[in-house]
Amino acid sequence: MHIADGVLPTVVAAGGYVLTLAGLGLSLRAVDHRDLPKIAVVTSSFFVASLIHLPLGPTSVHLLLPGIVGALLGPVAFLSITLGLFLQSLLFQFGGLTALGANAVMMGVPALLCGWCFRRFRGTTRVSHAVVGGLVSAVGVLLAALLLALLLATGGDSFLGVAKMALLAHVPVMVIEALVGGTVISFIYRVKPELLGPRHRGARR
Repeated sequence: MHIADGVLPTVVAAGGYVLTLAGLGLSLRAVDHRDLPKIAVVTSSFFVASLIHLPLGPTSVHLLLPGIVGALLGPVAFLSITLGLFLQSLLFQFGGLTALGANAVMMGVPALLCGWCFRRFRGTTRVSHAVVGGLVSAVGVLLAALLLALLLATGGDSFLGVAKMALLAHVPVMVIEALVGGTVISFIYRVKPELLGPRHRGARR
């Protein structure tokens, strides 16, 4: 799920950078220096997991992890994902530098929303954490796929077919990420629950 250079209209690519700068500002304000090791580990996990691509027709699919990144990092998730995408573009030419803003928005916004939802609805037991973790992982993929299809559609009629294929291709990824997300969140809750951060202030007790 990386948009390459030259696919998006200039105005869309520029708009992506504007939104990315706003998202980075929000994330940087939320960074706590005590969380830097956790941020580094989550960013590297996102970087490695989304490098493994499986071809599917004219597009390819891979693990996205917006739900897990959001659950672990909260508002800092946008910074983590942007850094991971930047390194992938720079080192492996996955995506493009002109499309980096759009790619960051496509992946970072779902991560922010998933992080908020996880902290709001995760409950107080291991089971509830696993269920909510699985749900937000699936929803994160859905939101990212919808944003991808929307962005590709701005490239003109020639990209409409690819946009539809990309959206359909990520349906099985939603199921896989729901299982992965639920399992990872359940394991973290069992061994080191403080990594999941504080509950949202408005959450039910």
